Amino acid sequence: MSDPRINDRIRVPEVRLVGPGGEQVGIVRVQDALRLARESDLDLVEVAPNAKPPVAKLMDFGKYKYEAAVKAREARKNQANTVLKEVRFRLKIDTHDYETKVGHAKRFLGAGDKVKAMIQFRGREQQRPEMGVRLLERLAEDVAEVGVVETNPRVDGRNMVMVIGPLKNKAEARAEARRQKQRDESKADNERKQRVDTSKAAPVTQSIGDAFPEELRSKATAPETTEEAPAQNTEQAKVSDQADTKPESTEVEAPKAEPKVVDAPAVDPKIGQAAPAVTETEEQAEKRTEEASTEKPKAAASSTKPKAAEEKPKAAPKPVAAPKPGAPKPGAPKPGPAKR
Repeated sequence: MSDPRINDRIRVPEVRLVGPGGEQVGIVRVQDALRLARESDLDLVEVAPNAKPPVAKLMDFGKYKYEAAVKAREARKNQANTVLKEVRFRLKIDTHDYETKVGHAKRFLGAGDKVKAMIQFRGREQQRPEMGVRLLERLAEDVAEVGVVETNPRVDGRNMVMVIGPLKNKAEARAEARRQKQRDESKADNERKQRVDTSKAAPVTQSIGDAFPEELRSKATAPETTEEAPAQNTEQAKVSDQADTKPESTEVEAPKAEPKVVDAPAVDPKIGQAAPAVTETEEQAEKRTEEASTEKPKAAASSTKPKAAEEKPKAAPKPVAAPKPGAPKPGAPKPGPAKR
């Protein structure tokens, strides 16, 4: 395609002038159109040379050529050569095989290609061409959604041929496939956004009770506080009782540890065996008092244990009684008066 005529190459007396923004100026002389082009720093381009008078437009010729090249490139990209696909049948084809062939034909027609259906006759099958026609008509009905018959069934030697063309050309089929892919991707993105991720959800900090008024919540919590108070008081009472019982036990042990004093009977000097027994009991009593005094800090250390207070103090062992004195031996007879 040759470039259009511009500026001084336009050899007609007058043209229908179109402004830079597409506004209609009207029919003017070529000299006036060229003057307007020079004043606007644009080119006068003949866009419709076959019109009467020819149509010329004020524009930038370099920009016009660039836009025309882009349009031509887009047209070549969208243009696709139609390919003739061939699908072969037998006159006595099985049902499953026939469905498989129909699926292939639909796929070819959906891609924008033509399909050439061919039936091969063998032996005496050539004498029954009407069976081939019925088979091809059945095929045309099965693919009517995506194709239309362009050439009716005809005999070609030992074969019968029919051509089916697509309802959409190849460019439209590709564009439709591209749009369908974009729709699928957008749908998948929307589903991914709507999907809620609960793995990183914030912990629940409120309960159903927070929705109730403050008065009801205060009433509900009041019995709990009153019940807790007696429990604390009882615990304190127990501790105080334990503290009171411990010193009492220690105080009671001390007087119990005192030994009983046994008055020794007045006996004769010969009967002096009772004195050592009494001294032994006093020493034992002193030892017991010392043990009671040592047990007193131990009881204070174990005051936290409730069982220590419950244990009763051990009674001090009774002192051994002194042996009873035996009967006094008869003394020596008093001397009588001296004989003269």
